[in-house]
Amino acid sequence: MSEQGFVVTPWEVTGVVDYERLIRDFGTQPISDKLGRRLEKVLGSASYLIRRRIFFSHRDLDLILDDYDHGRGFFLYTGRGPSGPMHIGHILSFYFTKWLQDKFQVNVYIQITDDEKFLEEKRNLSYQDTQNWAKENILDIIAAGFDPDRTFILQDTEFLGHAYPLVLKVARRINFSVVRAVFGFTNETNVGMLFYPSIQIIPSFLEKKRCLIPSAIDQDPYWRIQRDVAAPLGYQKAAAIHSKFLPPLTGFQDKMSSSKPETAIFLSDDDNTVRNKVYRYAFSGGQATIEEHRKLGGNPDIDVPFQWLYMFFEPGDSPIERIRADYRSGRMLTGELKDILIERITTFLHEHRARREKAADLVETFKREGALARTIWEMDFRDR
Repeated sequence: MSEQGFVVTPWEVTGVVDYERLIRDFGTQPISDKLGRRLEKVLGSASYLIRRRIFFSHRDLDLILDDYDHGRGFFLYTGRGPSGPMHIGHILSFYFTKWLQDKFQVNVYIQITDDEKFLEEKRNLSYQDTQNWAKENILDIIAAGFDPDRTFILQDTEFLGHAYPLVLKVARRINFSVVRAVFGFTNETNVGMLFYPSIQIIPSFLEKKRCLIPSAIDQDPYWRIQRDVAAPLGYQKAAAIHSKFLPPLTGFQDKMSSSKPETAIFLSDDDNTVRNKVYRYAFSGGQATIEEHRKLGGNPDIDVPFQWLYMFFEPGDSPIERIRADYRSGRMLTGELKDILIERITTFLHEHRARREKAADLVETFKREGALARTIWEMDFRDR
């Protein structure tokens, strides 16, 4: 555990996260009211994620909006480490990225980091494990609804041979002292992990425009390195917009984990599983008895079902504030609040899985055959 009582790295999140402290420690900027309003004007129905500061921190988001306003454009980059089945916490950023693509009409690059997950010794995944999870995760990502002609899904073990000349140019700019300082690598860290930051940076250089990276804030260390090497290589510094972590069902310690099924709702969970998990594991801000709850009310600030509604499943400001007021006053019971969340989750999952069933026919479009995918595969990276 770190001195501030929590740990946030690209591979580990533990403790109750202090987001204001992260902004200071990582050197990012909070999204101001003025900047938030600029983004909200474009986002429309998805703007609640900005207004409620679910996406709360940034690097150069103002420059991204300036580029858009002046017709210079930008592109989006996000990714997924295929280490297991995807859950609600994983998919939030993909839906947000998809909404950004829809509103700004820009290209999206989605990196599947199967190489990193194989190299990450703590997980002890076999190479075949990472390949299998990559296939499964890609179907869920496609189900978020990305434009197949404006989206390229690059799976590292398939694509990086093609882009290797650019990988080498990036790697030559990064020394061991930098990755050791940023990531905390030690003498026991395998050399693959030492080299890997050179690879994760690559999608931010696939266009000469500025890149915007929506992700949870634990991934920010990679972009700090990107911003150091971009200009010498002839590219622009990546911008970023960071989300908070959707709390695990069990409370605000740590984050949801595929290895701890009780903490998460997986995208494959059926209706009964969802209901059982929410009723059995979802941490409540309510009182011990109905009588006490009617008298004293609940605390939505620590209630996980309320926080899931607030952070993703209830976009309407009036409905969420009505739920907050009813729960705090005791008019709404814990079970009633859980029932609202269960209905929203099951509806979402039914719709997501219906799209996922059609995704298998689109995989090659996103990887090789779509307009953007063809453009990238035809690119000569020796000249970049």
